[in-house]
Parts: sequence; C-alpha cells; structure tokens
Amino acid sequence: MELKVEGLRFHFDTRPVFAGFSVALAPGITWLRGANGKGKTTLLKLLAGALAPAAGSIAMNGVDSARAPLAYRLSSFYCGGESPDLPWLTVTEWIDLHLALYPATRGQALKAQLAAFGIMDVLSQALTTLSLGQHKKLQLALALALPVTLLLIDEPFNGLDAAGMAYLREELEQRAAARETCIVLTSHLDPQLSVACVLDLDTYVWPGVRT
Repeated sequence: MELKVEGLRFHFDTRPVFAGFSVALAPGITWLRGANGKGKTTLLKLLAGALAPAAGSIAMNGVDSARAPLAYRLSSFYCGGESPDLPWLTVTEWIDLHLALYPATRGQALKAQLAAFGIMDVLSQALTTLSLGQHKKLQLALALALPVTLLLIDEPFNGLDAAGMAYLREELEQRAAARETCIVLTSHLDPQLSVACVLDLDTYVWPGVRT
C-alpha cells in the first residue's frame, strides 16, 4: 500500500503553492507540518481529490486520482473540521449524504463512533445548531467509520475536549498499528502519536533548488 505523488504543481491566482512536489507515503501516520500559508490544507485537499493539480500525478495503491477519480475518492476521505455549508440539513441528513458516497460503510461502525464521541443525541438537530466541537466530532466519527485506505485530517485535535482527544489518539494508534490505512494529518503542536513519517513543508527541498 502506498500513496505516491509525483511532480505535483498547483497555484492560486495570486501565488504558486507546489512546484514539482513529489513524495511517497506508506501506511501509518504522517505528520504534515509547516508554517501558515505553506500549503498544508491545500495539499490535503489535493490528496483528497477536492482540488485538481495543474500538473503531476497522485495515486493510491496504483489508482490515479485523475484517471479514475471515482475509485480514488471511494478509498479516501478528507476531514477538514469546517462547518458544512449546508444549513438546511439535519445531522442525520448530512450523514446520509456521505453514506451514499461510501456505500460500503457499516452502519453499526458509524453508530459506535458517534456514541464514542458522545454525539448520538444531536442526530435530529440542524447542522447550524452544532458547536464547533460537535462539528469536529461529527466529521471525525464519520471519518473513522468509513472503509477508506487514505484518511486526511486537518488539525484533528482542534475543538475537542480532553475525552475526545484521548479517544481519537487511541483510534488513530490502532489504525496505524494495523498498517492498513495511510493517515496524513496536520498539527501545529506535537500530535502525541506514533508517527511513521514527518513531512515538513518548511524544510522540503524543491526540485532544482540548491540549498
């Protein structure tokens, strides 16, 4: 199992972000570090297929994100933690929307994650009524229940209480030990996890750049 990125190029209208970026990541936890503005969230969204690179390739287990986008997205999930821009939905409707995209998800697995994060009682509420912490727990519960091999989490511990952080660390450690999932997470602070790889965008040497 391998996530392989080759010659990735991406830019916004105002500035370039990645120019010839290449990396290969194995199962386990990769800690993606870097100062604000270095492209951590952008990279996660590129790896998730939510953004399209200007050039280069991204493949998970040989499935190319551009050539087979549906198959690639079925094996990956991006958990950003932002409040979903779907204010007319209830929590259950939001969950059902995602389950339709990942039909292999086991309902009992999702219920177990929702219960572990202590948010079973919010299912009938409108999304707009949830706190920041509840939104984060909802997205993390979904992420941990999905049958994906690439899990991308932006600042996983932001907004969580102590119990939520402890549970999330336990779950991520178990998945890392099983060696069946490539987990890429960003964190400005030490995530206190058994990290297999540290990818620091502050010190990454770009092709053709002398140090």
